[in-house]
Amino acid sequence: MQGRVLIVAGSDSGGGAGIQADIKAVTALGGFAMTAITALTAQNTLGVHGVFEVDPAFIQQQMRVCLDDLGADAIKTGMLHSVPVIEAVAEVLADYPDIPLVVDPVMRAKGGAALLQDEAQEALTRLMVSRARVVTPNVPEAEALLSRQALHIANVEALEAAGRALVGLGAGAALMKGGHLDGAAEMVDVLVDARAGTPGAGAPAVRRFSHGPRLETRHTHGTGCTLASALACGLAQGLTLEAAAQRATAYVRRAIETAPGYGGGHGPLNHAWPLDS
Repeated sequence: MQGRVLIVAGSDSGGGAGIQADIKAVTALGGFAMTAITALTAQNTLGVHGVFEVDPAFIQQQMRVCLDDLGADAIKTGMLHSVPVIEAVAEVLADYPDIPLVVDPVMRAKGGAALLQDEAQEALTRLMVSRARVVTPNVPEAEALLSRQALHIANVEALEAAGRALVGLGAGAALMKGGHLDGAAEMVDVLVDARAGTPGAGAPAVRRFSHGPRLETRHTHGTGCTLASALACGLAQGLTLEAAAQRATAYVRRAIETAPGYGGGHGPLNHAWPLDS
């Protein structure tokens, strides 16, 4: 299988998240990855130690030279840390409205470092979430995006409600990640898809993906980046959103289970596990 995926995100020097994780995931699933790097980070499993911002005009140039020559079957965005970067990326995306867009609303690194400026959150919602075919927030990100609604996500039912609320903001669908649900014994992700609802009913379709017991591990660095890129790869390969989400969530689960154990902090996943199957 192929499928061209343009990834617009930051670089993680430790290889566990960001562009590095994105490329690994897309390649392992048989797709072709291209990149437009939005920022360089000095990062390892212990945290983010420095950020070097890329000029928005150069981000646009990276995107356009890929899109105009190689083309893309899906676009995935990750770390878009400032208003000028978000506006620059949105300007390019406006010229390619027919390419499915997967928005991973990256706000913080696994260790807690901020990867999105506070003043950029409104722009992220208005310019990126509103045009996404699917948005892939974790619980803290979803609560931040829905801060005006003061929605507290404490269980799977609230996760579904948050997904519906994000669809109400304009997203075509929301793949809600349940990894941050406190006290949950079972890992559950929820897909809320406005385009798959019952015709005339006005309600989106909701699908739960259960992954078995919660894994007690510190090796979860880059799970959000990996899931969003795996999802984008599925869409690029012509899978339905539900099928792409099912494959992506299963891929990430196995990547966590077989993590190599590197580093003294939040370790990386085993993105290459399909190659060993």
